[in-house]
Amino acid sequence: MNIDKTILNDENLQKIKQLNNPHVERIVEEYVNLCKPAKVSVITDSFTDIAYIRQQALELGEERKLSMPGHTVHFDGIQDQGRDKKNTCLLVTPDMKVSKIIDVKDREEGLKEVYEIMDGIMKGKECFVRFFCLGPRHSRFSIAALQITDSAYVSHSEDLLYRVGYEQFQSLNGSDEFFYLVHSAGELDERNNTKNIKDRRIFIDVLGKRVLTVNNQYAGNSVGLKKLALRLAIYKANKEDWLTEHMFIMGVKPEDKKRVTYFTGAFPSACGKTSTAMVPGQQIVGDDIAYIRHADDGKAYAVNIEQGIFGIIEDVNPVDDPVIYEALTTPRELIISNVLVKDDKPYWLGMGQILPDEGENFSGAWKKGKKDEKGNEILLAHKNARYTIRLSELKNVDPKLYDPEGVPISGVIYGGRDSDTSVPVYQSFDWAHGMFIGASLESETTAATIGAVGVRELSPMANLDFLVVPLGTYLKNHLKFGDRLIVKPVVFATNYFLKEDGKFLNEKVDKKVWLMWMEGRVHGEYGAIETPVGYIPKYEDIAKLFKKIFEKKFSREDYDKQFSIRIDKFLEKLDRVEKAYREEDNIPDEFYVILEMLRNRLTGALEKFGKSVIPPGEFA
Repeated sequence: MNIDKTILNDENLQKIKQLNNPHVERIVEEYVNLCKPAKVSVITDSFTDIAYIRQQALELGEERKLSMPGHTVHFDGIQDQGRDKKNTCLLVTPDMKVSKIIDVKDREEGLKEVYEIMDGIMKGKECFVRFFCLGPRHSRFSIAALQITDSAYVSHSEDLLYRVGYEQFQSLNGSDEFFYLVHSAGELDERNNTKNIKDRRIFIDVLGKRVLTVNNQYAGNSVGLKKLALRLAIYKANKEDWLTEHMFIMGVKPEDKKRVTYFTGAFPSACGKTSTAMVPGQQIVGDDIAYIRHADDGKAYAVNIEQGIFGIIEDVNPVDDPVIYEALTTPRELIISNVLVKDDKPYWLGMGQILPDEGENFSGAWKKGKKDEKGNEILLAHKNARYTIRLSELKNVDPKLYDPEGVPISGVIYGGRDSDTSVPVYQSFDWAHGMFIGASLESETTAATIGAVGVRELSPMANLDFLVVPLGTYLKNHLKFGDRLIVKPVVFATNYFLKEDGKFLNEKVDKKVWLMWMEGRVHGEYGAIETPVGYIPKYEDIAKLFKKIFEKKFSREDYDKQFSIRIDKFLEKLDRVEKAYREEDNIPDEFYVILEMLRNRLTGALEKFGKSVIPPGEFA
């Protein structure tokens, strides 16, 4: 390898040579010579190497210890607090077709631009060469991932979030079948935060199986194995007849049954994804990204590509999230970012206790009432403040988290947010109808979003931000995937946000009842009422579940309010969905066949019953 020995010494060189992989050698040589670090450290799977990363994060000032043993805090810059959509682009060639919604840049032009920024970007800094595995190791799901970064914080985060992969690279036998990700935080200021925000670039090159991301630290932009590698995997999956989805994986366990039924679930932001995956008494396999493949038994199996959670910490408190709250307030290895720190203790919004009026946060020294450059008040902690923790630290982790075979998926849940249309839970007619439900997912904007409240945004499979293939191709592959299954997962839709006179019609905890009904439906234990949009629960079954789970009476009046089919509202939704999809190319014919089928069923019910809101009993 043509790298100066004062930068890459013999010990570290041998760690690379032992992989017997010319592609790894070429990539490391190219980017070390381009970025020009002062030193290169190659990290294997050994405890000693990984402990070195943790120590460097502290010594470099990227993290600092908190009073709780094992806990550290990291601060991103005030302009680096979330995914930077503006500077995130897919690099494309003239012949590549993608959806109109995707931000793209000419590949040749983009590579030239980012290489110029990367030239010398690591001067004076240490570069860490890391090896990880997406999915369980030595599995048909496994994808090896090479990470090159000058941030010990990014590297430490990845140790919590991903499985070690040096041994996985050895098993590649010289193949180039891996992703690689190059990151630099760039020049840092006195608080160890990225200075050159104007030169931030986050470029996804699916043809090169790589992500190049510079001048950022927030993990959603810098930890390339997460949402950035998600794009690489979506591209790969859609070429190879499997699925990469923005989905949780959970095991549902009825208290009176000796079984675990596995579900995946896709929910746009603020629609109940994490709270569903963390319903008390259930088991979590993953909260974010799933790889799903066929198996010889004709079923779909899924794995969590991660082994940890990079979660929003706001509103994690002993009442709403007892399992996570306990993990965040007891000794263990974890990183908390962009909260308030006072006397080496972290504080965040909605944590359920009295909060200090001063301390240090992502803006530096902070006092209540502090304002930013635009005159906006700076909150005690950022609303997107995060915690990074291994799933194995949670009491509700599923024992199959590391199973190389994955878990068999019996159900798929699509959850949206709408205040006036959909019932709390219903089942699709079949797999193709389930695809349509996922493709039609909508989320209403809330007061937490800049702009008008109540605007519905279409988010197919909650994956819209990450699609790197045409939407039509993506949907066709969903249909093809289902066609190959002998035992198809049952597809459900949920909506926890139905309102009347401005008030929610159900409570946060009610989702456990809907979940248990779905689990029972998978096993044929509950009947259902066929409506124009799908199968809804019978009153008797839901009432019994409320009684059994919460010792609570669920009235017929509540049932009728929540499970009435709002014909006009559903027809309006179909119109919105159709308008959006007519702007896309090559949407599968089945999509429009299902849309017309639903429209005909709804208009038929309107004619038959002569009213736009039809109580569930009318369909029984």
